[in-house]
Amino acid sequence: MFGFSSTQLIFGLIQLACFVPAIVVHEVSHGFAAYKLGDPTAKSMGRLSLNPIKHIDVFGTIILPILLALVGGPVFGYAKPVPYDPRYFKNLKKGEVITGMAGPASNLAMALLTAGVAFVLVHTGLLSGNAGQWVFIALYYFTFINLILMFFNLIPLPPLDGSSLIVPFLPQSAIPTWYNIQRMALPIFFIVIFVVPQVFHVNPIYLYLDVTAGNLIELLFFY
Repeated sequence: MFGFSSTQLIFGLIQLACFVPAIVVHEVSHGFAAYKLGDPTAKSMGRLSLNPIKHIDVFGTIILPILLALVGGPVFGYAKPVPYDPRYFKNLKKGEVITGMAGPASNLAMALLTAGVAFVLVHTGLLSGNAGQWVFIALYYFTFINLILMFFNLIPLPPLDGSSLIVPFLPQSAIPTWYNIQRMALPIFFIVIFVVPQVFHVNPIYLYLDVTAGNLIELLFFY
């Protein structure tokens, strides 16, 4: 019906299988960072679990990334945000930055670790044959998706994690307003990133991800 080949479907499913654990660890890392800073909210709600069911958003975690994979775009999306209460932080601005950056930091760590594993397996000859080729493809996509999630979330616009970097520069009186903007920003953000390319025939998000995640994946898989 949509004209997708079986190969496209297979690669789309592989990317989805790589995306789910990447975004789950990303969200759990937010909650864990907040927990270590004194906020029990995520833990009390059972959101420090690596069980994907607790974090999956049907559209953001499954439908959106697989559609992007099938049409050849960079795979990104979102899970249910792990809740946290900044009122528990001893230093609100510092706590916001640490909690916000924990997600992208986890993606960077997973990307570097997976790229290292792929390098070792390739150079020890353990990825020979057809099965080895598919393992290499999965490792490559898992690394790439983690890089995309990291750089995408580092964009300093609400509701993305990069917006936490703005908090230290806000006067204390403006922070409640900023939180209200973040809560309402997700639908507006996705309308903008899908409408702007149609109107101006250029996709700044794709260009940004190509320059950042695209170049870094080539550096990590140089062989």
